Amino acid sequence: MIEKRPVPLRRRPLLPLLSLEGSLAIALVLAALLLAARPAGAQAAASANPSPNATSAPGRAALTVQAALPQRAEWPLKLSAAGTVGAWQEAVISVEAAAGFKLVEVGVQVGDTVKRGQLLARLSTDWLSADVAATRASLKEAEALHAEAIANADRARTLQPTGVLSQQQTTQILTAEQTARARVESLKARVKADEVRLAQTRIVAPDDGVISARTATEGAMAQPGQELFRLIRRGRLEWRAEVPAGDLVRLKPGVAATVTTASGQTVKGTVRMVAPTVDAQTRNGLVYVDLAPGSDAKPGMFVRGDFTFGSSPGLTLPQSAVLLRDGFSYVHRLGTDNRVTLTKVAVGRRIGDRVEITGGITSDVRVVASGGAFLADGDLVKVVQ
Repeated sequence: MIEKRPVPLRRRPLLPLLSLEGSLAIALVLAALLLAARPAGAQAAASANPSPNATSAPGRAALTVQAALPQRAEWPLKLSAAGTVGAWQEAVISVEAAAGFKLVEVGVQVGDTVKRGQLLARLSTDWLSADVAATRASLKEAEALHAEAIANADRARTLQPTGVLSQQQTTQILTAEQTARARVESLKARVKADEVRLAQTRIVAPDDGVISARTATEGAMAQPGQELFRLIRRGRLEWRAEVPAGDLVRLKPGVAATVTTASGQTVKGTVRMVAPTVDAQTRNGLVYVDLAPGSDAKPGMFVRGDFTFGSSPGLTLPQSAVLLRDGFSYVHRLGTDNRVTLTKVAVGRRIGDRVEITGGITSDVRVVASGGAFLADGDLVKVVQ
């Protein structure tokens, strides 16, 4: 008997199979819908994220600014220079006494202000004091012998006509008088020399001033010519400005100068002398300027300053209106339609927050007073008072 198995039924698809032409039609419809939606999305993205290099839309101001007109002002004529501050005169105070004396006292430090004749240091005086005492004693002995020789000579002159003394005896007596006198004069000179040597053990200030250096040490053996101190005479300082050779003819003694120290302090000065020579390497000449006392300038300090020759008119703008790009100066010039034009200008003197304009614009040209770094050439701005 043959068993009959049931035949499985095929499931029919829920959707009928699409033909090739139908698939192509659906793809074309979807592509058309995407192309239709894309411009709107791109436009929205462009408006949300504008390009930084894009110019402002017509009629819309890129920035609100203030306008400035160049102003004429009477400004001083100046010549800038740089140089080193030094002492007007620096005296070297050294040992004058002979070798073998010890420094027993040092009374000043670096920076002390001293007066002429003030004691700075002292050497030992034991040997010199003994020499002076011995020489003075010898002088007294010689003066006594001189007095005796004078008395003998007077008697010889009195007795010379009587013939009691021979001519030889008279000559010997008169010669002894002259010898005694010479001995006294010699010992007087020796006493003065010993007193000078004794005085040299006192190291005193040769002039008023400020001690700028000290090498003296108590207990050290002093040698002749050894430097002990340096003294800035009268505390006077000078500025040795280096000026190009072409500008030296403009500087004369008496010209006013202003020096700015490292701390920002302003010091007034006056030209004392212009060097007669020019350095062959730098082509600069030195101008010596006396500085007013009481400043914080120190010898060896490098400072900058200006020489003033008078005044002249100039066209000025606020420094905030001038832009520096690629080594040149520019301003944003305002047109009648409030659009800016980047204009190159030439600059000159600077005083405070203003700068002199020597070329590029005239006095009737409006420029952007500040904020020009955020503007591009051709931008539209809104001008306020």
